[in-house]
Amino acid sequence: MPRQPMDGIISAWGKILRGIKPNLSIELTRECPLRCPGCYAYGDHHLEGDVTLRSLADFKGEELVARVKALVKRHDPLHISIIGGEPLVRYRELGEILPWLSARRVYTNLVTSAVRPIPLEWAGLDRLLIAVSVDGLQPEHDARRSPATYDRILKHVAGHKVTVHCTVTRQQAQRTGYLEEFVRFWSAQEATRRIWFSLYTPQAGEVSDERLSDEDRRRVAAEILTLGPRYPKLEASRRMVLEGLLEPPGSPDECIFARTTHCLSADLQTVVTPCQLGGTPECSNCGCLAAAVLAAVGRHRLPGGIPVHRMLDWSEAIGRSVARIRSIGKPKTEDRPPRTIPVRAVTR
Repeated sequence: MPRQPMDGIISAWGKILRGIKPNLSIELTRECPLRCPGCYAYGDHHLEGDVTLRSLADFKGEELVARVKALVKRHDPLHISIIGGEPLVRYRELGEILPWLSARRVYTNLVTSAVRPIPLEWAGLDRLLIAVSVDGLQPEHDARRSPATYDRILKHVAGHKVTVHCTVTRQQAQRTGYLEEFVRFWSAQEATRRIWFSLYTPQAGEVSDERLSDEDRRRVAAEILTLGPRYPKLEASRRMVLEGLLEPPGSPDECIFARTTHCLSADLQTVVTPCQLGGTPECSNCGCLAAAVLAAVGRHRLPGGIPVHRMLDWSEAIGRSVARIRSIGKPKTEDRPPRTIPVRAVTR
């Protein structure tokens, strides 16, 4: 997540007090040329009922641009995550959406595999963070994420400053020195601004090769803390690792990221619950970096000894009351897409 100055934090608190979630997450498209093992977005239970991401209608062209702009105007977020599918499938539409978001001073996190070139004109956009997902070192990554191979990524991020994001799985955690080799390689790349590690978050009851054991999680956290001082590009604050990754929120109701983020799938109407991961994530083994960062913030104590998360509880209670008052007399269809935008599913 882009680092927001104090005025951004104050603005977020103001929205919460008015019953508004300050963060918005959009699965921009159902399309993706990759077939990555363990991808949560395309799981059978990512969305509720029998609905899957690939079964939804999605949009393109001016219709997508208009719908996203209408959505942003309606929710007025301070921060927006654009995920997928693969957002760069809609790079032409993003060429209109991203400058518009920058002009509105919205912090934007674009998550991509860098499977295609990232337009150079995006490099100058204010408040845009481009996060490139990399699944480990080149042999493992290329096997999992082809056609978004290392060679393509290095070519497509040239001229940009990107954040490299790796979700650590058990296969990686079991190999001594693996994480340092990864950090060393990406720290040496001119295009790398920051390096982020998340831990693989399993769904409830999941048994898979990716799932980390408790011992794996402790070992990975210790290694990240050790690497931080030696590799400045690595995000490895002690509070974030020890209080976030190793002590994740016990449920979505305790997760600040889940509570402050409105998540929508590719039809721009279907809500992804209980958080961006969808399905039934096993919160006790959550490794989401955004959740970890905000969990660490939530445990911070304000003057007087009051933890931030307690202030959030009070603020949300006030916000719910304000939202109920604001909703009196408003039509129930308020959150539906504007009628002036025609509904048309994209099929290929």
